[in-house]
Amino acid sequence: MTFRTMATTPPAPLTAIIHIIIFITIISLPSSSSSSSPQSSQQPNIVFILADDYGYHDIGYHGSRIRTPNLDRLAAEGVRLENYYVQPICTPTRSQLMSGRYQIHTGLQHGIIWPWQANALPRDSPTLADKLQEAGYATHAVGKWHLGMYKDEYLPTRRGFQSYYGYLLGSEDYYTHTRCWERSCGLDLHEDTTPVWTENGTYSAYLFTQRAIDVIRRHANTARTPFSAYTGRPRDSSSDALGAGGARPAAAGSKPLFLYLAFQSVHAPLQVPEKYTEQYRDIKNRARRTYAGMVSCMDEAVGNITAALQRWGLWDNTVLVFSTDNGGQVLRGGNNWPLRGWKGSLWEGGMKGVGFVRGTRFLKGGVVHKGFMHVSDWYPTLVEGVAGGSLNGTKPLDGFNQWKSLKDGSASPRKEVLHNIDILYALHGERKSEYPEWDTRVRASLRVGDMKIITGYPGNGTWVPPPGIDEEEEEEEEEREWRRIGEKDSSLLFRSEVDKKTTPPLQPTRPRSALALQEGMDLGDVGALDAQNLWLFNITADPEERHDLSQTHPELVHMLLKKLAGYNATAVPPRYPPPDPNCDPAKHGGVWGPWE
Repeated sequence: MTFRTMATTPPAPLTAIIHIIIFITIISLPSSSSSSSPQSSQQPNIVFILADDYGYHDIGYHGSRIRTPNLDRLAAEGVRLENYYVQPICTPTRSQLMSGRYQIHTGLQHGIIWPWQANALPRDSPTLADKLQEAGYATHAVGKWHLGMYKDEYLPTRRGFQSYYGYLLGSEDYYTHTRCWERSCGLDLHEDTTPVWTENGTYSAYLFTQRAIDVIRRHANTARTPFSAYTGRPRDSSSDALGAGGARPAAAGSKPLFLYLAFQSVHAPLQVPEKYTEQYRDIKNRARRTYAGMVSCMDEAVGNITAALQRWGLWDNTVLVFSTDNGGQVLRGGNNWPLRGWKGSLWEGGMKGVGFVRGTRFLKGGVVHKGFMHVSDWYPTLVEGVAGGSLNGTKPLDGFNQWKSLKDGSASPRKEVLHNIDILYALHGERKSEYPEWDTRVRASLRVGDMKIITGYPGNGTWVPPPGIDEEEEEEEEEREWRRIGEKDSSLLFRSEVDKKTTPPLQPTRPRSALALQEGMDLGDVGALDAQNLWLFNITADPEERHDLSQTHPELVHMLLKKLAGYNATAVPPRYPPPDPNCDPAKHGGVWGPWE
């Protein structure tokens, strides 16, 4: 995929006759029609790009050795989010993006949705795509879903998206597009609800970029035929692949576009075409070198997508959001330096996200935004702030409309964020009698203003600098971990639904299994933190979480623990069903998909 900077060609002027017809048509409409729905021609297109397991340090503007020229340019042209939070792992971030609600309010507060679990984002509230479609948008999803698929009703095309091309599970092979469970492997690549068997050997970033470009081209009303078969090959910049005759504007009066592109990149397994790692031959750590190539491939893909938006006349009226879904996994080449911890942890390195938003018609460029923001905020920000839609009909949202803050730099409406409360996680340490309002053994974290509290076991809390360019590795870190962990510990992965009010968390539930490691969820050794289960940090003054204040500010601890208890009183019971053997793809033609 070769990135090209492309100028936007202004639309050709309409003839006088067409102007007159349009004018007469508009003034002839009854007044009620204009108030019943937003004028689609005035609404911005929305392109939301979600990277997977992308580390805080791994973007150029954070000082990374990894080259990300397209992401750096887009961030510089827009609003860079430097007080932005996601969740520590995949499903929770995606569920909060699509619902605008904390995971304690959707029952997804424990772990991820595994392929063999009859679990999904509940249908009791409309998704982001539902609301944008209601607001007049054409809605398309490409890439990773990971919000449940055991019934047809949980598939993307039943959750507000008019088309879908991608994979439903949390991870898979980048080339074969398969995922294995015990002795059974299955294909997980779908066009809408139809398995795609023709792309074995095609790298997923190529496939998803090509589909995104095709969505853009078709939306601009330049393609007159259905989506073609996907070769997955990058477009030749010298060809007519993006359309003959240069740039063409979107048709007047067409619906605005919502494109949700959730890359597989840069989640494990570490796979990328070799040409992307050649520029990193000085990085001797193999995992880091491959990961760097994966990042560069994703960066190139983003450049190709923005070029397509320019070529097809959509770019000037587009708001583009880029976000990671959680911190980088250091065992898989990612890095979050100088933050503490990594993917799966409640430390800043697990949750402080790379993110920016760009839209030159709507936002000032070159802004570094320090306003407090969380991934759940995108729901009301995009629906109400950007699209001008209504939030009526949703369950109570935990997200805030940040559009005004992003536009003019005014104070963020968000004052606190619940990182999570996970009552199914293993209790850690001894309960502190001096804090009767909360069981400090329970895994939880909350930030209010500058102050952040953590209880229970937060995950690996080390500070890991990026591997040096001359640093040889004795062997793959992930292989050492697999040998260390040994046999699967299914007690974490497969738990029955538990009523939080009557059943205490069962032990052990910490992810130490080979399957958890496969998803990049190994959180390190509990013994490394001894029995400590309470921390307090001033994140504004101490963003690296090096100075625990819990011993010197008990009044703040009391206040924050009471807030945690208040949040917990609103939580629904977590859903974490046991494995269902009926999920086996061997029973469904060798394909992962609905089984109920």
